[in-house]
Amino acid sequence: MFITWSIIQSALELGVIYALVALALFLSYSMLNVCDLSTDGCFTLGCAVGSVVAIAGHPFLALLAAMGACAVSGFVTAFLQTKLGVESLLAGIVVNTGLYTINISVMGKSNLNLNEATTVFTLLKGLTADTPLEPFHKLLLGAAFSALVGVFLLWFLNTPLGLSIRATGDNAAMVKSSSINPAFTTTAGLCISGAITGLSGCLLGEYQKSCDINMGSGMVTIALASLIIGETLTRKRGSIPLRAVGVVLGSCLYRIVVAIALRFNLPASALKLVSAIIVAVAIASPQITAIIDFRQKKAAMEGKNFYRQLCLWFAALAAVIALVAVLVPSLRSLLLVDAVLILAFVWVLRKSRAARLQPAETGK
Repeated sequence: MFITWSIIQSALELGVIYALVALALFLSYSMLNVCDLSTDGCFTLGCAVGSVVAIAGHPFLALLAAMGACAVSGFVTAFLQTKLGVESLLAGIVVNTGLYTINISVMGKSNLNLNEATTVFTLLKGLTADTPLEPFHKLLLGAAFSALVGVFLLWFLNTPLGLSIRATGDNAAMVKSSSINPAFTTTAGLCISGAITGLSGCLLGEYQKSCDINMGSGMVTIALASLIIGETLTRKRGSIPLRAVGVVLGSCLYRIVVAIALRFNLPASALKLVSAIIVAVAIASPQITAIIDFRQKKAAMEGKNFYRQLCLWFAALAAVIALVAVLVPSLRSLLLVDAVLILAFVWVLRKSRAARLQPAETGK
């Protein structure tokens, strides 16, 4: 089969673990309005510290150690911003660069093997042995951590400190005039965000029973893709609980898209490009929609239908790509582009039908 339940289950398992990074970015980027580029190194730091402690025989202590180490990383990033006047983007780059050496020092080498170590996943597998839950123990544990962190964030963001962090993200000058120290709220937000990122890194290391020095590469892009997909699903107008749920769903959906891309024989090296394209399209989707709607209004004034023309272009291009993919088996990965064009065709077709019905409803 093209897509099996085992593939979907693996994607969901990774999705709920990576959702923690997306939730961390939800706090720092969406709430605090700080783009923390130290996420890549912070994620690896969490995995490195957690793996070392887990190999020593303390799987639960590994989670706390990873969170504590990454909270310190968040504190350093905030210190550079608030006390030394370094711009947030540059501060994240500086910390991320320094974390590479720290991660190597923590690991002692470029990768670690946890095959012989006891992890939280192996412990849960033992508890659910010979039960219907055994095949789903990894998914259940990852979902439990995502749910706990999500509930914590929802509670925290409604506390006085959480409300101050949200206000700092909206208008730091107003917060300062209200006798609230924006440096403190920024530091608290980045420390909590770093701790959640570290938890995700530690869980991933224990999940795949390995830790590599480059495993955090591109983590900002992955988390941002999940965050943007989640914001798109909730249209960024929902309540904070709805937006948080959307972030988790966006992470899972992103991993499913990646799993489907791999089934199209897409090279593993191209996954970063897929992530970048997903982020770019998600961010630019409102502007793309506005441009298409404007072209339709302009065409309607001339008695034409731009939506219909766009449908024809998408259909023709999808047919050509499908033909090429069938004739040249080595280019089967082009079917992924074909699937995107078909989705775009269906979306434009719906807008075309809505545009035809609107004048009729107006006439009534």
